[in-house]
Amino acid sequence: MSTAVLLDTDGRTRLLPLGEPAAVRRPAAPLRSRTAYAAAHVVPRVSGENVPGAPADVDWDATLAYRHHLWSWGLGVADAMDTAQRNMGLDTAATRELVRRSAAEARSVGGALVVGVNTDHLADDVVPLAQVVDAYVEQLHAAEDCGAGVVLMASRHLARVAEGPADYERVYAEVLARAGGPVLLHWLGEAFDPQLRGYFGSADTRTAADVVVRVLERHADRVRGIKMSLLDADAEVALRRRLPDGVHLFTGDDFHYVDLIAGDGERFSHALLGAFAAIAPVAGAAIAALDAGDPAGYRRLLGPTEALSRQVFAAPTAYYKTGIAFLSWLNGHQPAFAMVGGLHGARSLPHLSEVVRLADAAGVLEDPELAARRWNGLLALAGVAVPALEPVA
Repeated sequence: MSTAVLLDTDGRTRLLPLGEPAAVRRPAAPLRSRTAYAAAHVVPRVSGENVPGAPADVDWDATLAYRHHLWSWGLGVADAMDTAQRNMGLDTAATRELVRRSAAEARSVGGALVVGVNTDHLADDVVPLAQVVDAYVEQLHAAEDCGAGVVLMASRHLARVAEGPADYERVYAEVLARAGGPVLLHWLGEAFDPQLRGYFGSADTRTAADVVVRVLERHADRVRGIKMSLLDADAEVALRRRLPDGVHLFTGDDFHYVDLIAGDGERFSHALLGAFAAIAPVAGAAIAALDAGDPAGYRRLLGPTEALSRQVFAAPTAYYKTGIAFLSWLNGHQPAFAMVGGLHGARSLPHLSEVVRLADAAGVLEDPELAARRWNGLLALAGVAVPALEPVA
């Protein structure tokens, strides 16, 4: 049995014998009952100059291998979104390259892929609405030319210049009219990005939801669904009830996804979650349990992961990406605990210690011995007194 050293905020340490990973098997067939995308992160090149403000230097082999890991568990991949550190270290050139490479890898294995489309390549912070539309369409067509599905991400440019709901309705109407096929919309709350406060024309969720519904009703033939990331389960359920036929809700609620995906007996949410990137084996097996008509098995597997996700996505929520990369490193999917833009320094060691504890409780440490060795080594490097439980490397 492997043992991890846990670090409290007062500096005290305690020992945690790690349990076995959850007993799961890769799905033998494509997942059917829910569409589930894992929003994937990027792995930096270890010898790259990935410091704050520098262009991202990506380890493409490790980054793309992680996408194959997600596909192997039956999940789709949502790429070039906020989990990939968009606007937090992943620059425009790296984003475009990520879309191109991920689309090629998806084609090679028949993996489901959607990619984020935004306006973030614009040099100016404030531009007219017509330029917001053109920027969206430029990225939209580039993604479609690569063969990728599209998520129209929430735009900071639109949030800055929109004077009310009518401006949102106008921009989305013009962009959707130029889409080559149905897309996903994206409602990202201010917990994830404070610059998006009041998106869709109001800081009141119910008022903004009215705008969303009007957009969806007028353009239902152009929209597959909407990813909702407000961390407000009641608001998601309320919007889910109002969706036009054929338009689906994709939960982005990393606090309440277990119940939202299970549904209320009448409706359920599909998934597009950063959390699923960190727990892919358990997430894929849980959805497979729903496919098999085993809701108890679904909850048994996925239920314990929600406490872990709440820790990873704790305020300030925008730094959840650090927890995703940390778990990827613990599980052996990248050679170092490092991130583009130096973002691996965005969480404290006691915070990460709790991630270790909850990951163990959820059964998502794929190789407990490796996880303990890496974590204990990180603590030792930071000057924490780690007993000689096992070799530290």
